[in-house]
Amino acid sequence: MQKEIYIFRGQSSESYKSFTKRMFDLADVLLEQCAPDALKASLTTRRPPRFSVIPFRKDKIAVFSLSGRKQDSSFFVSGGHGFAGGYLVEEAIPVNYDKTWEDRSPTPGECLLTLFHRKPDLEYDLFIKRWHEGHTPLSLKLHPLWNYNRNVVKKEITGQATWYDGIVEEQFKEGSHLLNPLVFFGPPVKVPKHMMQVLADTKSFIDMKRIETYLATEVHFLSNQQSTYS
Repeated sequence: MQKEIYIFRGQSSESYKSFTKRMFDLADVLLEQCAPDALKASLTTRRPPRFSVIPFRKDKIAVFSLSGRKQDSSFFVSGGHGFAGGYLVEEAIPVNYDKTWEDRSPTPGECLLTLFHRKPDLEYDLFIKRWHEGHTPLSLKLHPLWNYNRNVVKKEITGQATWYDGIVEEQFKEGSHLLNPLVFFGPPVKVPKHMMQVLADTKSFIDMKRIETYLATEVHFLSNQQSTYS
């Protein structure tokens, strides 16, 4: 499914609390101005753990996903404070939760938000093959994923934005499923082996010097239906 993604970044002087409020306010304006069929965001609402096997960035970021918008959004969004780019993406959800919570309430658990570029000198078709046919099945096999939202960036739609080849949101039903390496890479006896597998696989198609990983909170502001988002 094709949809649009818009990225906003916070300032270092801005608290996580004020950034979160600003993004919630922005979501309300997006709903009014763009009239989408669905709107959700994955955003940083608090500082990540000081120590983690996942190199979480401390920057504040919000990734808004819009589908079925009925009014033009590019001009309005690009004028927003902290706007960092708008993209047309091809979305796939290899594993999906059943949504039972109310819109505007945080999705239970934790979200791993990743923005990345393909490995330099790797041919694009091979990059997609390695990502979709290699890394996705490996992630689903090794990690306790509750929802996996995979977005291939097809086109930059607002001008002068930083390019990304992929934007992925991985949702875990419990915080420990992401933050505890014995669970994330488990079972415990296989953690070292699984860590090496994931690292080697990721390095085979992603530019590791430019990868961005964030501990995020997912919020559905308007879902297509109460039971699921797709």
